[in-house]
Amino acid sequence: MMSNFNFAELEEKIGVKFNNQDLLKQVFIHRSYINESGKTPLEHNERLEFLGDAVLELVVTEYLYNNFSNPEGELTNWRSSIVRGEVLAKVSTQLDLGSLLFLSKGEEKSGGRERNLILANTFEALIGAIYLDQKYDAASKFIHRFLIVLLPEIIEKKLYIDPKSHLQEISQEKLGVTPEYRVISHSGPDHNKLFVVGVFARERELAQGQGSSKQRAEQDAATNALSNWKD
Repeated sequence: MMSNFNFAELEEKIGVKFNNQDLLKQVFIHRSYINESGKTPLEHNERLEFLGDAVLELVVTEYLYNNFSNPEGELTNWRSSIVRGEVLAKVSTQLDLGSLLFLSKGEEKSGGRERNLILANTFEALIGAIYLDQKYDAASKFIHRFLIVLLPEIIEKKLYIDPKSHLQEISQEKLGVTPEYRVISHSGPDHNKLFVVGVFARERELAQGQGSSKQRAEQDAATNALSNWKD
């Protein structure tokens, strides 16, 4: 039976008071919870995530179009850099969305509340729920407040450059070697795989990353290595 979470603190934090509390609760229902618990009054959050992803892309695209006259390719890179899973997961962590998730016991044990993929998907589901409950302007305001605010730093520090390419440039310049990526582990069913990848230079691990595919995990590892980089 589903617990009765109190979402008042989250609503205050994000500045949105939901008319439909069931819609807000659905944001946090992971597929694994329903698979384990059987029939529940609400469905899992994947449809909300699907909707939120589309709303997110439109809001960010609209903002970039209205505020920058840069070429399309550059705007596309900026958009990709701010809607990628690692960034969404970071914001999701800051909002403590993981603590509200309904997970299976197995997913809970394996650290699902801290998993980037689940946190990013939950953030997108929250956008979808805000859109359904409060319409476009409220969803746009939420995205501007918690995500688009990060864009100036991304542009200034050129974080929109592909992290693997950027890391390779720095590693070759500073260390004289090309980074190597190795799969540390992979787990989960086909529809919800989790890969953990390490990036190494001269046999020293620079960082680890995770993702729903080997490629995404490599990108995450490169991003983390760049964040931790010291000359």
